[in-house]
Amino acid sequence: MMAKIQMMTPLVEMDGDEMTRILWKMIKDELILPYIDLKSEYYDLGLEHRNETNDQVTVDSAEATKKYGVAVKCATITPNAARMTEYNLKEMWKSPNGTIRAMLDGTVFRAPIVVKGIEPCVRNWEKPITLARHAYGDVYKNTEIKVPGAGKAELVFTAEDGTETRELIHNFTGAGIIQGIHNTDASISSFAHACFQYALDTKQDLWFATKDTISKKYDHNFKDIFQEIYDAEYDAQFKAAGIEYFYTLIDDAVARVMKAKGGFIWACKNYDGDVMSDMVSSAFGSLAMMTSVLVSPSGVYEYEAAHGTVQRHYYKHLKGEETSTNSVATIFAWTGALRKRGELDKIAELVEFADKLEKATVKTIEDGKMTKDLALITSLKDVTVLNSEGFIKAIRETLEIL
Repeated sequence: MMAKIQMMTPLVEMDGDEMTRILWKMIKDELILPYIDLKSEYYDLGLEHRNETNDQVTVDSAEATKKYGVAVKCATITPNAARMTEYNLKEMWKSPNGTIRAMLDGTVFRAPIVVKGIEPCVRNWEKPITLARHAYGDVYKNTEIKVPGAGKAELVFTAEDGTETRELIHNFTGAGIIQGIHNTDASISSFAHACFQYALDTKQDLWFATKDTISKKYDHNFKDIFQEIYDAEYDAQFKAAGIEYFYTLIDDAVARVMKAKGGFIWACKNYDGDVMSDMVSSAFGSLAMMTSVLVSPSGVYEYEAAHGTVQRHYYKHLKGEETSTNSVATIFAWTGALRKRGELDKIAELVEFADKLEKATVKTIEDGKMTKDLALITSLKDVTVLNSEGFIKAIRETLEIL
């Protein structure tokens, strides 16, 4: 055995829930700890521990990420009414991702992991499409009211000097619902800078899409801020790099995306980015084949899998039944964090190891060894379907011979 790669600065490690928590330990045991003298500051974001700490552990993990600059996060449960009962929760805790994203003021960049034998459903997609998702506000920070009956609903803003601005929402003649959403110019500006900088770093065209023809103040504000920042700071840099920025309506963007070849960044508001990244990843093959990184304007990075906790497989696992759960996105969360830690601390061996582990993961699949979800959609012949642990061990075997 060669000496383990040494780290200088800890990663922030955020453990999670259900089947992804099981995979998390397998990945560390088989693919990380044998090769790296891992330094991490550990936070248990499993739902039970979040409940025990009144969700303080989520806040603490975000603060630690600000301190150390790089985090890796396992998938976590965002509880609904059923989870309240299942886990005997004190309250319906908010999404950990939402809390962390708001505290880091970041933008989420998601891109499919492309491997031979897993062809996109959209035949003309030749290169990955990266989704840039604003990670603050809108429906994720909403306020909602159930309207019991007839009455008037108004949107009211009270300035510090007491001055009020009012807009009529609706005159209700019966029961209904109201939703209030917000964003801030500061957060939108951070979103814009993150997108422009990421486009320059990766030398990809940047598209930004909202619905300003309908949302003439809210969405139009996003459009205006992006354009002002681009004109003031990035126009010359984009031209020098040979890349393009343009704005379009989101329905037009959808039509363009379906006919494009890929190889660009598509920036969206929070909810649009949530939905469209799932669409793009599914069309490329699988939600479990998607990288995801939260980039903050202060230079902080949080890597995660873009999918959920794989609840159905977890229940099978608890019954002692075999599962074949795809761990690729979680592996790439680890490699992304390790690579960034290596880049920031100038540890070439750490960067090289992350590259090598990603190469081994892709090669294992292209050699015909994969989990059931990929076996169902691959164009490769005579593939070997492996269980959850077997797939991770097969990657280790590939890693050892690279």
